[in-house]
Amino acid sequence: MHPKEYKREKNGTGRMTKLQLENSEIIVGVDFTDNKRVNEILSQSANSSFLLYPGKAAFNLSISKSSETNSFMGEDPCIFLLDGTWPCARKMLQLSTNLQKLRRVTFDNSIKSKFLFKQQPNAACLSTIESVHTVLNLLKKAGFEHCDTEIFLRPFEKMIEYQLEYIVHPENVKCSSSANGKIPIKDKYRKNPQRSVFYDVQGV
Repeated sequence: MHPKEYKREKNGTGRMTKLQLENSEIIVGVDFTDNKRVNEILSQSANSSFLLYPGKAAFNLSISKSSETNSFMGEDPCIFLLDGTWPCARKMLQLSTNLQKLRRVTFDNSIKSKFLFKQQPNAACLSTIESVHTVLNLLKKAGFEHCDTEIFLRPFEKMIEYQLEYIVHPENVKCSSSANGKIPIKDKYRKNPQRSVFYDVQGV
């Protein structure tokens, strides 16, 4: 997790993801090349560590067969995610030579993010918790994962409902004085042809 995300986003989807997943942890930093904890994990499971991040050579969980997924993931895999804004996540990867060497996993996103309050590079981008939810479902489909994902997004969805309630009802005394009763239009994405990514790693 990027230090800015760790300090500013106390209710960020990275933290929510951590609380939803057993055997997960948050490691704060920008350049993880010499990070003691990251390298400890890599030394223990170098052959079964992966990075969830877009890339031409990434293993696509959406189109792979069950046997291919199981063979690729191996036993007891460890998946790293970069949690921060898109520019911060790219910077983290550019600086972390140890993470650059990891095999990547990705997926084809066909859903629209429910995170109405975050401006993403394009409409197909997802928050961290939504990305992890998608990956878990794909691994379940392949017979690799067996966790219950039915309520995985519930805390995230409740947070969105809570925020929307105060936007729609700005007269509430607990609401920010800047609220105007209007819900932001999520279709207004930045147009940058170089950002051809399909999910948000903003989020562990």
